[in-house]
Parts: sequence; structure tokens; C-alpha cells
Amino acid sequence: MSKDGAVHKVVGETRLRVRYAETDQMGVVYYANYLVWFEVGRAELMRQRGLDYKQMEIEEDCLMAVVEATARYKAPARYDEELIVETTVTGVRGPVVRFSYRVLRVADGVLLCEGETVHVVVGRDMKRRAMPRKYAALLSAAASHTQA
Repeated sequence: MSKDGAVHKVVGETRLRVRYAETDQMGVVYYANYLVWFEVGRAELMRQRGLDYKQMEIEEDCLMAVVEATARYKAPARYDEELIVETTVTGVRGPVVRFSYRVLRVADGVLLCEGETVHVVVGRDMKRRAMPRKYAALLSAAASHTQA
């Protein structure tokens, strides 16, 4: 909680620029690319919070499988526009982690898309397993963390 009593969630910010290959025949970003950008934002948020997903896979032999993904499109993005993907951990419960995303255009701050993904920690056999303690602690802290 900040000095004024407001709660401020930890938000990871990732900047990217729309590539020509990411647009469709109408000249706007193809809808599935937002899910790719969600992944970029999620990986960067984890890195910013001191988590290395690649190391988690190697050292802990576990993966975070996407079991649900939603996206709500508000306005189109176009070639060469600079965007910000805001990513937040919105919940951690056992092996389940929930992230939310907002994609904004840098030039005018317009919200282009918002969405959410839900992940379950699994082993290489694709069976649910416990979240490694180190990762559970850091993700839980990000979900409930407040900053001044």
C-alpha cells in the first residue's frame, strides 16, 4: 500500500513494434499475434521478477501449460506501431497461475486488447505437479505485491 493508502499492483511492461508479417490483408494485426505478445509479456514479467522460466524447465523439470486463454479486442494495431504489453500476475493457487494483459499503443495510450491466461504446472509427462517453492513464492509475491 502506498502512502496515500492506494494499492498498486506489480505490472511488467514490455515494448514491441508491429512487424509487417504480423498484419493481415486488411493491414491490421492478425488476432492470434496478441496471444504471442501475451507470452512475450509473461516471460519478461517473470524475468523482471527474478524468475527464469528456462531454468525452471531445466532445474525443476516442470513446465507451465496454458489451459485457458482469452482476448478482448478493442481497437486495431497496425504495421510499425509501437506497443506496450502490460502483464500482471493476478493469482496463484497451488499449481495454477493466472496472468492478465493489456496491450496499449504508445503514441496515444489507446487500449487495443486485454486478456488473460491460466496456466497449470506440469511435468514433462504433462501431469499436474506442485509449483517449485522458489517460483511459487516469487509469483505469489507478484500477485499480492504492493508498491509505494
